[in-house]
Amino acid sequence: MNDFARALEEKIGSGQARVGTVGLGYVGLPLSVEFASAGLPVTGFDLSPEKVAAVNRGQSYIKDVTSARVGELVAQNLLRATTDFGELAGCDAVIICVPTPLGKTKDPDLTMVVDATRQIGERLRAGQLVILESTTYPGTTQELILPLLSGRGLTVGESFFLAFSPERVDPGNAKYGTRNTPKIIGGMTPACTRMALALYAKAIDTVIPVSSPQTAEMVKLLENTFRSVNIGLVNEMALMCERLGVDVWEVIDAAASKPFGFMPFYPGPGLGGHCIPIDPLYLSWKLKTLNYRARFIELAGEINSAMPEHVVARAARALNDREKSVKGSRILVLGVTYKRDVDDVRESPALDILRLFEARGARIAYHDPNVPELQWNATTLRSEDLMPAVRSADMVVIVTDHTAYDYQAIVDAAAFVLDTRNATRGIRAANIVKI
Repeated sequence: MNDFARALEEKIGSGQARVGTVGLGYVGLPLSVEFASAGLPVTGFDLSPEKVAAVNRGQSYIKDVTSARVGELVAQNLLRATTDFGELAGCDAVIICVPTPLGKTKDPDLTMVVDATRQIGERLRAGQLVILESTTYPGTTQELILPLLSGRGLTVGESFFLAFSPERVDPGNAKYGTRNTPKIIGGMTPACTRMALALYAKAIDTVIPVSSPQTAEMVKLLENTFRSVNIGLVNEMALMCERLGVDVWEVIDAAASKPFGFMPFYPGPGLGGHCIPIDPLYLSWKLKTLNYRARFIELAGEINSAMPEHVVARAARALNDREKSVKGSRILVLGVTYKRDVDDVRESPALDILRLFEARGARIAYHDPNVPELQWNATTLRSEDLMPAVRSADMVVIVTDHTAYDYQAIVDAAAFVLDTRNATRGIRAANIVKI
């Protein structure tokens, strides 16, 4: 171990290493809080003056992190935020936690990762550790990040250290948070892995090294591809069961009684969130560059992305059975977030469902206890008062099964309910249909 590695490891061990987190969103803020809670001084970097100001006054805008915790760390001078990327030079470790969306052509858009890396690269000094957490395709750390950091005469693994550690954030998960979710580490060299392990071990309960950044990048994609493919399978099972006149939810519950060889997944109105609808496409894109077609990924994506259309078509058939058309009907969507009990609408299937209903001439409305308003084209949709909206709707469509809802009361008050999540499990009523 050379002098740079020894000095960094000693700083980390003594709690004197300053950590910088680039991006203060769903990944960056919780991670910053954990490092600060472990006694390491943390500076969060973000382009949003609003986020920076909120952190500096001790206010959290992330549901999984309390303002009380942020405020305590700010008061102890362990956590602060800034828009001044010049301060990156003073950090001993810098972790990139920025979004990695898809472009319009479904290709990876690493613009924010590249911009963050360039900001770091312009100030990179000997002895610094840089870690990418943003989800991306295998090879990104070595093929994209390393060249952007190698322009100042420093050598990776000797005078600076580089690793990839995939974020594993599950918003709204009451059991697993940043600290107790195992962390995967893949360094460019053994020394890089050692430095990253030393850092994360201060704030994360379990840290697991792998042989390379590319392996770590592939781990995250396998995790979310596994979920996407299995959800695609069970969504197709729901389509088949509907045609066969079989209750797919009963089938899954019965199959789940098998104590081996089966893991239950559940159908729904489509995939949402920043990870599962997007991450498998990063892998598919990468494999296309190697003249390989990821057929499972593409087929699962095709099935999952078609579910909002299936929901609207199912609603149309159900209304037609009651001698109503979608056009002119008042449709109330319950829940617009991508999963229950969060306030995140990124990639939510509810947005597609609302658009499809509107395109068919329906009078759309929504209620969500966590989303008071939605930007809708050039206007704003506002969450309506729940029970009056339920009573006035021709159809209530349960898209997100928030635990705050009293589903018995909703069914009792509604003219018609389309349940896409089996939220009305155990309620027997003639006005319920399911996907």
